[in-house]
Amino acid sequence: MSVPERVLIAGAGPVGLVAAANLVRSGVPVTMFEAGPALSDESRASTFHPPTLDMLDELGAAAPLIAQGLKAPRFQYRSRQHGLLAQFDFGRIADATRHPYRVQCEQSKLTRILLDWLRNAADFEIVFDSAVREVTQDDVGVAITLARNGGVETRAGRWLIAADGARSDVRRSLGIEFVGFTWPERFLVVSTPFDFRNVIPGLVEVSYLADPERWHFLLQTPTLCRVMFPIAAQESDELAVSPAFAQALMATVVPGIAHYDITHATLYRVHQRVAGTFQRGRAFLIGDAAHINNPLGGMGMNGGIHDAMNLTTRLAEVWHGRAPASELARYDRQRRLVTLEYIETQSIRNKRNLESDGVELGRSLRDIAADDVRTYDYLLGVSMIASLRRADQLG
Repeated sequence: MSVPERVLIAGAGPVGLVAAANLVRSGVPVTMFEAGPALSDESRASTFHPPTLDMLDELGAAAPLIAQGLKAPRFQYRSRQHGLLAQFDFGRIADATRHPYRVQCEQSKLTRILLDWLRNAADFEIVFDSAVREVTQDDVGVAITLARNGGVETRAGRWLIAADGARSDVRRSLGIEFVGFTWPERFLVVSTPFDFRNVIPGLVEVSYLADPERWHFLLQTPTLCRVMFPIAAQESDELAVSPAFAQALMATVVPGIAHYDITHATLYRVHQRVAGTFQRGRAFLIGDAAHINNPLGGMGMNGGIHDAMNLTTRLAEVWHGRAPASELARYDRQRRLVTLEYIETQSIRNKRNLESDGVELGRSLRDIAADDVRTYDYLLGVSMIASLRRADQLG
């Protein structure tokens, strides 16, 4: 195989672009392939955790992202029956991060910040309308087959990074299983310019409300509030996306307010799946191509960015001859186990907590909040700092 001296990346979402930016700033040439005609405008993930902001700061992307976003230093749990259960402030872990807060900002803002910088780099190329379909490889490189311009093209490089999402064709072509399950519920995300902080006393930027019948959570961005509800298996997709149904759900948030200006409503199927391996030869899976989980706690995109930084930092060292190729095996060893131990476990626990009446949850959270050491450890966990430290321990 004739191998151009480049790393190939499939998928120009936030995770793929972080991988590209970290490689290019390290002097590694990158060619990126995006199936769409341009960067996606979808908001999708909109929470950036403290250690993710620290990583983005290394790429010069944190400051412009923060400028376009909303800082959220606090989050809280409530229940419909018992009101405010507990509130936490990331300021308590300011010694562990340069950014002791979440930033609420659409992921599409980050992708544009990164691509604007990458376009000025000599070692970067992006090719749109190009979906990676098949992968072959040998001891020196990887060849990919692209669906492009109504035909088929082939490109090659030394390594391939798959950031092509939950339905990854790269993962399929590599024959890697995607083990897990799909929740019977779907999630409906309703976006509105209404600011609930004006009508709910003490409400902060991120608030989870537990209820065994219909939980919800409120997440404020600079211009909209995103409200998420579970949709039961017996409620049809057609019902769930109907304007009347969305209004009926929104009417349960604040008694007495029965009509909202709804900007858009999006229905999601919710999965918990982890790839059987994150590496096969010279090809690697990151982000949703490697793992997907329910969005409660905002761990999906953040975990993907952590994948990207872990892998590409190692890959740059190998590229420049400062580390052996065996160093790359640490990526799968660290990130896959951390995904199973932390991201999957915590996101499932978050869902179960919200499905409760709040009594036991409130007791547990108040016990944590009353103890400085437990509060500190809890915040390290929900901020994802603990998972990064665990990855380092795995060697």
